[in-house]
Amino acid sequence: MDTVEINGRSDFALWAIQRAQEIVMNEGAALALAARDMNEDALQDNGAALGKAIADAMLEVFDGLMTE
Repeated sequence: MDTVEINGRSDFALWAIQRAQEIVMNEGAALALAARDMNEDALQDNGAALGKAIADAMLEVFDGLMTE
């Protein structure tokens, strides 16, 4: 993943939109396919992956706010 410099609200908004699109395209699509196929195990696994991707994105931005 590339490092992004966020200098203001608009930079953060752009980053958040791009990350959300990535997450939905990857984990959201897999979750939708599992739902379509009525695969309970895949639904559970892909739902967890979606939640983890969201949490990872939040931690990514939080870690970027920390000063060394």
